[in-house]
Amino acid sequence: MAAAAAKAQQAASSMVVAPPASPSPTTMPAAARKPLHLLLLSLSLPALLLLLSLVFLLSHTTFSLLICPLLPRPPSRRNATTTSASNDSLGASMDKTMQAFHASTPPPPSRRNATATSSSGASLDVSTDKTVRASHASVAAAPPPPPLPDAPASAAKIGRNSKKASAKRNKSLLKLLLRSTPQTRRFAARADELFAAPCAARFFMTWLSSLAQFGRRELLVLESLLRWHRGARLLIASDTMDSAGGRDRLRPFLDRGFRVAVASPDFAYLLNGTPAEAWLGAVQRGGVSPGSVPLGQNLSNLLRLALLYRYGGVYLDADVVVLRPFSGLRNAIGAQAVDEATGDWRRLNNAVMVFDRAHPLLREFIAEFAAAFDGSKWGHNGPYLVSRVAARLRHRGPGLNLTVLPPRAFYLVHWSKIGGLFVAPKVRKDERWVKAKVENIKGESFGIHLWNRESRRLEMEEGSVIGRLISDSCLFCNSTMFVKQE
Repeated sequence: MAAAAAKAQQAASSMVVAPPASPSPTTMPAAARKPLHLLLLSLSLPALLLLLSLVFLLSHTTFSLLICPLLPRPPSRRNATTTSASNDSLGASMDKTMQAFHASTPPPPSRRNATATSSSGASLDVSTDKTVRASHASVAAAPPPPPLPDAPASAAKIGRNSKKASAKRNKSLLKLLLRSTPQTRRFAARADELFAAPCAARFFMTWLSSLAQFGRRELLVLESLLRWHRGARLLIASDTMDSAGGRDRLRPFLDRGFRVAVASPDFAYLLNGTPAEAWLGAVQRGGVSPGSVPLGQNLSNLLRLALLYRYGGVYLDADVVVLRPFSGLRNAIGAQAVDEATGDWRRLNNAVMVFDRAHPLLREFIAEFAAAFDGSKWGHNGPYLVSRVAARLRHRGPGLNLTVLPPRAFYLVHWSKIGGLFVAPKVRKDERWVKAKVENIKGESFGIHLWNRESRRLEMEEGSVIGRLISDSCLFCNSTMFVKQE
């Protein structure tokens, strides 16, 4: 029995030690297992791709932030034009002068400030008021107007033709000085007939250029003058306009009863008894060189002084658009530039002058012309001349009987920026700029100088600043005033 029990116990223990085989993975054949290195590679590949993506993004950002600003950029159309890149609002697109105007509109010049008969308005220090200082400072810092159109390709050819025409014109003007003609001998009678009405306002223009150059722009200036001075008498001193062609150009005014006359200037008559009488004799004897500046420009500077000295009234350049009546002005001249620090005028301009007959300052101007004539310096016998004389005599104060008007009266827009005023607005921002500029000029100026030397070849576009100003001052308003826009 004991031996049988021992055998049974031995069989049971052998069953525990050696259990039946199971289909566990550990017992699978070696050929069915996946290699370890492939398993690791499959797990690490997505992580590697994610890491490369992060590296690429970081490197691109670094290049954009640090390297791109250092590379040169080709100029874009927006940056290449004169339009400011930061003009995103009305306040940025308007110059500071306009902002000041809309913030506080100054009253128009009163009789007290504009006339020489007032005790406080007769001195040369009229231009020292704070408004002038602020206006001049703002003009210097003003943003540019809309971009100018490209100059025509034929500009060089036009320049050469202009020089030839100028040389030819100089010869004819010298002949005009050297001899008397039937037309010049009728000058005094025509002037006396025109100015027979003693109380009518007297206006003068000179035109010593060719008849062909007296075109649409000059006729528009005449319209603006007569629009605001319907009862005025206008005398145009010109040898070329004193012709059938000249009278044809003035026919619309004459047919409507406006008192406009043209007469060839008689220099001997006008300069008789003045300090320039001897100068004229020297010119006739060949003792004075006409110089290289177009002679018409220099003679016009003298002619306007002689006309005002003999008759008294208002002289107006043919490129000054009139914006309101001149009734409050007497013995006045406009400042073109003022000193930013003191507000005193630095330069006067003779494009607009208002003087009584035989005013002593006019005689001083004529004497300076004869004594210091230089035909080769542009402006020497014109704006610089009146500036020199007035500066020498300003110590006389009220005794000089002269009112110096601030730049805003006629020269609110600098000659270097006048071109932008001929361009019509293309976008809404430019439209706001144009409207504000028009209101600014109409609110502060008696007229606006178009600076023909800079703007003659520019066409006046409909909707531009100049177009709108002239539209408000024209007599025979029609669509031919403007260049057609595509």
